[in-house]
Amino acid sequence: MKIIVGLGNPGKPYENTRHNIGFDVIDALAKKWDAPLTNSKFNGIYATVHRPEGKVLLVKPLTYMNLSGECIGPLMDYFDIDVEDLIVIYDDLDLETGKLRLRQKGSAGGHNGIKSLIHHLGTQEFNRIRVGVNRPPAGMKVADYVLSKFTKEDEGVISDAIEKSVNAVETSLSTPFLEVMNQFNGA
Repeated sequence: MKIIVGLGNPGKPYENTRHNIGFDVIDALAKKWDAPLTNSKFNGIYATVHRPEGKVLLVKPLTYMNLSGECIGPLMDYFDIDVEDLIVIYDDLDLETGKLRLRQKGSAGGHNGIKSLIHHLGTQEFNRIRVGVNRPPAGMKVADYVLSKFTKEDEGVISDAIEKSVNAVETSLSTPFLEVMNQFNGA
């Protein structure tokens, strides 16, 4: 079984914000696969999807970003999912808006959701799809920036990034992640 996790914050005020790009990708997958996230466990919502490549869990932790690991660690234990079958999708300030960077391991890089996952999983070695949201303009606090909505100018770029992320996830179900990285990095 594979587990695809999108990071974000629950609730209306956070919808369509930079920090919720992971939720947006999970929503796009759920819509494409006709798999509404109607199950809940360990303070997260999920759908179990039966794909030709095998079973896939689509997950949105409802713990708020900084505590994401409190949902994902127990969920992976409950379903007996290995860390190599995990893909985490989240926002990245160090990438140009809409650019993708896929990695198999690495530090949290200052991202509190990833820090929580590393803490609860006990490893930095898990697959990631990072979606660029760019740095805040001069004088704007990072927290205010990531919790703000995308500009009208960014909407098309973000829509494309969500679609590319969906394609990367689908490709990863039947292709080694290293090959997926080579295909989608910088997209």
